[in-house]
Amino acid sequence: MKISADRVKELREQSGAGIMGCKNALLKAEGDMEKAIQILKQRSLFKAAKKKERSVSEGLIEAYIHSGGRIGAMVEVNCETDFAARTDELKELAHHLAMQVAAMSPQFISQEEIPEGADVEAQTACLLLQPYIKNQSMTVQDVINETIAKVGENIKVSRFARFALGE
Repeated sequence: MKISADRVKELREQSGAGIMGCKNALLKAEGDMEKAIQILKQRSLFKAAKKKERSVSEGLIEAYIHSGGRIGAMVEVNCETDFAARTDELKELAHHLAMQVAAMSPQFISQEEIPEGADVEAQTACLLLQPYIKNQSMTVQDVINETIAKVGENIKVSRFARFALGE
């Protein structure tokens, strides 16, 4: 089956994956764009799982102040190398995560941090399980996994803080 460069370009714009990855996904999906997107998502999850145990000692801290200056958030995002910490992808991820914290006010990073017996709903209380504010069909963990696939390094959220006037 012949895949046009325009289809590859369209898939690449939607997914952020590499040219060959997009072409191979389209070939495997027999030209179906939705199936190709699902294939790329599965691959990024696979890549993220392989990198999960790698040490993350570099990274960056991002701050976000909501318009009006009444709510703010800070997020520490760690990765494997200083090089990856300076990429636009990681900077953008950190900024969006800080916005997520400001907007959704999570209490914990992951479900493992919830104390036993706590009466909280994991999907709203845990940052990684929350629906992503910019695309409700994805979780924050899905967005991190996509960035892992793009950058090629393990990425973790180490900590965050949310500030609101009067709280």
